[in-house]
Amino acid sequence: MAASENERVGTVETRGIEPVPDAERHGRANQMFWTWFAANISILGLPLGAALVSFRGLNIWQAAVVAILGSFGSFALVGALSIAGKRGGAPALTLSRAVFGVRGNAGPTLVTWLSRLGWETINTTTAAFALLALLDAAFGIRRNTVLTVVCLLVFIGCTLLISGLGHATIMWINRWASYLFGLLNLVVIAFLATTVDWDKVFHAQVGPVSSMVVGVGMIAAGTGIGWANTGADYARYLPRRIPGGRLVAASAFGAGIPLVVLISLGSLLAAGEPSLASASDPVSAINTMLPSWMSIPYLIAAFGGLLLSNHLSVYSAGLTMITLGIRVRRTLAVGLDVVVTFAGGIYFILIAKDFYGPFITFLTLLAVPINAWVGVFAVDLILRRSYDGAALMDVGRSSRYWFRGGIAWAAMIAWAAAIVVGLLFTEASTSATDVWFSGPLAHSWIGSNGLGWVVTLLLAAAVYAVLRRFDGTVRDEASGQAPQQQVLPAPAAQELS
Repeated sequence: MAASENERVGTVETRGIEPVPDAERHGRANQMFWTWFAANISILGLPLGAALVSFRGLNIWQAAVVAILGSFGSFALVGALSIAGKRGGAPALTLSRAVFGVRGNAGPTLVTWLSRLGWETINTTTAAFALLALLDAAFGIRRNTVLTVVCLLVFIGCTLLISGLGHATIMWINRWASYLFGLLNLVVIAFLATTVDWDKVFHAQVGPVSSMVVGVGMIAAGTGIGWANTGADYARYLPRRIPGGRLVAASAFGAGIPLVVLISLGSLLAAGEPSLASASDPVSAINTMLPSWMSIPYLIAAFGGLLLSNHLSVYSAGLTMITLGIRVRRTLAVGLDVVVTFAGGIYFILIAKDFYGPFITFLTLLAVPINAWVGVFAVDLILRRSYDGAALMDVGRSSRYWFRGGIAWAAMIAWAAAIVVGLLFTEASTSATDVWFSGPLAHSWIGSNGLGWVVTLLLAAAVYAVLRRFDGTVRDEASGQAPQQQVLPAPAAQELS
């Protein structure tokens, strides 16, 4: 199919997970800037910033440094992993077949799909709160069960429209909607800054350096790490000739700029409103700080920012579902995804008693296998010279990525070992009395300070780097010749420079 047909704004993208041919590659690295800017102008950054002050005891200057390191650093990693997309032309979890094997890849793919569903449910629930509050502020319409369901359907319908149309429409909307909702956010931010208790801010005690280290990890885990396994999905249409460093910079600055502003503002607001860090409904918590005339632009900005984030997540979830082996069109995969998200939204709003608690618990549990995948995939990306497009789509014994029994055991062992160790340091709970899971090392310094994800990532990378040297099937695959049109001549080290 011609590039003009498959990449025209407003038309349905018909490509699924199959690699994009070189003839259909186009665009510039700055597309990644707008992709991640759009994904991160949602108000969920405010509670993260508030947590740095309320839970970690940092002052505003320390919180700002933590926000910069955590946001820019984690999305630099997202940008680095997205190099695989422009190199292989396929979504991240499809490319992962070359690392884990066509069967072994099922585990990481399933975890990724569940992760995306969770983020979508959080976005959908928060957006419904925003829309309910907007109807109340603008028209005096009070919240009820029927209206709640309608608000969920409105947000899901908007998401389905954008995600269903596909890549070209998403890229176009990300850029222009970022201007609109970014401007609205700036207006709200300027007003909120006038409500800050500056006396408390400037007289706040300096927190320990250890809390800053933990804070960087918390911000990274709550922002870029959650997107690390999707970056390639949006870079796969970019030409191979684009330097990898530009993707890293575009991703880091695209996400880092709005995140640092929002996280820093959340830190400022926490000086006068510590409860913001643990609000069961963060939209309403912030809305109470605003006069009625400011509530409407704030709620519109909140709704729009969450929509921009959600349509990216749903698009990736559809591709991930197809990679799992569900043989449906990409548009139908997107549709199935939002049905599950709608059910999750109903649960969170109408059944669950706590919103933020399950959110943190969800992040804590899924961070372990996701970070293990990141560690393995990153090492492979550094060492790999090319992807075989035909083999990525061949899930049979004839595939170059069959390895041994369909599994690349070096990658699977490293992934599984890192998950086990990561869980040792993990405690997942919604409250002190509602503990879902607690590892034996969860209350060690590493575990209690939320750094288990760092151990998981580094261990996965180290174990895989060692084991792949002794895995004959991996060496055989590395020495094979991929089809000419799928080979990237430049070595990984040169591309990353």
